[in-house]
Amino acid sequence: MEQYDVVIADRAKTMLGTHIKFLARVNLPAALDAKARILATIRSLNKMPERYPFFDEDYIPRGKYHKAFAENWYLILYQIKDRVVYVDYVVDCRQDYKWLVR
Repeated sequence: MEQYDVVIADRAKTMLGTHIKFLARVNLPAALDAKARILATIRSLNKMPERYPFFDEDYIPRGKYHKAFAENWYLILYQIKDRVVYVDYVVDCRQDYKWLVR
Protein backbone atom coordinates (compact mmCIF):
# COMPACT_ATOMS: atom_id res chain seq x y z
CA MET A 1 0.00 0.00 0.00
CA GLU A 2 1.42 3.36 -1.01
CA GLN A 3 1.79 6.01 1.62
CA TYR A 4 0.97 9.67 1.36
CA ASP A 5 2.89 12.56 2.86
CA VAL A 6 0.82 14.48 5.42
CA VAL A 7 1.34 18.24 5.68
CA ILE A 8 -0.35 20.13 8.48
CA ALA A 9 -0.95 23.80 7.68
CA ASP A 10 0.15 26.39 10.23
CA ARG A 11 -3.50 27.42 10.56
CA ALA A 12 -4.48 23.85 11.49
CA LYS A 13 -1.64 23.65 14.03
CA THR A 14 -2.81 26.90 15.59
CA MET A 15 -6.40 25.70 15.70
CA LEU A 16 -5.36 22.44 17.37
CA GLY A 17 -3.23 24.33 19.88
CA THR A 18 -6.12 26.63 20.76
CA HIS A 19 -8.47 23.69 21.34
CA ILE A 20 -5.95 21.84 23.50
CA LYS A 21 -5.06 24.92 25.56
CA PHE A 22 -8.74 25.51 26.25
CA LEU A 23 -9.24 21.92 27.37
CA ALA A 24 -6.03 21.97 29.44
CA ARG A 25 -7.43 24.76 31.60
CA VAL A 26 -10.09 22.31 32.74
CA ASN A 27 -8.28 18.97 32.64
CA LEU A 28 -4.63 18.68 31.60
CA PRO A 29 -4.52 14.85 31.31
CA ALA A 30 -7.65 14.90 29.14
CA ALA A 31 -6.11 17.63 26.97
CA LEU A 32 -2.93 15.64 26.44
CA ASP A 33 -4.93 12.52 25.62
CA ALA A 34 -7.14 14.43 23.17
CA LYS A 35 -4.07 15.93 21.47
CA ALA A 36 -2.50 12.48 21.08
CA ARG A 37 -5.68 11.02 19.61
CA ILE A 38 -6.24 13.91 17.21
CA LEU A 39 -2.63 13.71 16.00
CA ALA A 40 -2.98 9.93 15.61
CA THR A 41 -6.02 10.48 13.38
CA ILE A 42 -4.09 13.05 11.34
CA ARG A 43 -1.07 10.76 11.02
CA SER A 44 -3.32 7.90 9.90
CA LEU A 45 -4.16 9.90 6.79
CA ASN A 46 -0.87 8.71 5.33
CA LYS A 47 -2.69 5.49 4.41
CA MET A 48 -5.87 5.50 2.36
CA PRO A 49 -6.93 9.10 3.03
CA GLU A 50 -9.79 8.58 0.55
CA ARG A 51 -11.51 6.36 3.13
CA TYR A 52 -13.16 9.42 4.67
CA PRO A 53 -16.06 11.10 2.88
CA PHE A 54 -16.12 14.53 1.35
CA PHE A 55 -17.21 17.49 3.46
CA ASP A 56 -20.35 18.45 1.57
CA GLU A 57 -21.81 21.67 2.85
CA ASP A 58 -23.58 24.36 0.86
CA TYR A 59 -20.89 26.93 1.61
CA ILE A 60 -17.88 24.80 0.56
CA PRO A 61 -17.20 23.71 -3.05
CA ARG A 62 -18.20 20.08 -3.47
CA GLY A 63 -15.33 17.62 -3.55
CA LYS A 64 -12.77 20.07 -2.14
CA TYR A 65 -12.27 18.74 1.40
CA HIS A 66 -12.46 15.33 2.97
CA LYS A 67 -13.54 15.13 6.59
CA ALA A 68 -12.35 12.95 9.43
CA PHE A 69 -13.58 13.08 13.00
CA ALA A 70 -11.38 12.72 16.05
CA GLU A 71 -12.24 12.64 19.73
CA ASN A 72 -15.99 12.98 19.05
CA TRP A 73 -15.80 16.78 18.80
CA TYR A 74 -13.05 17.57 16.31
CA LEU A 75 -13.44 17.79 12.58
CA ILE A 76 -10.29 17.50 10.48
CA LEU A 77 -10.65 18.96 6.99
CA TYR A 78 -8.06 18.01 4.41
CA GLN A 79 -7.36 17.92 0.70
CA ILE A 80 -5.58 15.25 -1.29
CA LYS A 81 -3.33 16.38 -4.13
CA ASP A 82 -1.21 13.79 -5.86
CA ARG A 83 0.42 11.80 -3.01
CA VAL A 84 0.13 14.56 -0.41
CA VAL A 85 -2.57 15.11 2.20
CA TYR A 86 -2.92 18.76 3.22
CA VAL A 87 -4.62 19.19 6.60
CA ASP A 88 -6.08 22.70 6.49
CA TYR A 89 -8.43 22.87 9.48
CA VAL A 90 -9.01 21.28 12.88
CA VAL A 91 -12.45 22.48 13.93
CA ASP A 92 -14.32 22.07 17.19
CA CYS A 93 -17.72 20.81 16.01
CA ARG A 94 -19.45 22.43 18.95
CA GLN A 95 -18.87 25.75 17.20
CA ASP A 96 -20.41 27.18 14.06
CA TYR A 97 -17.90 26.69 11.25
CA LYS A 98 -19.57 28.62 8.43
CA TRP A 99 -16.75 31.12 8.90
CA LEU A 100 -14.70 28.80 6.68
CA VAL A 101 -16.02 30.58 3.60
CA ARG A 102 -15.12 34.09 4.74
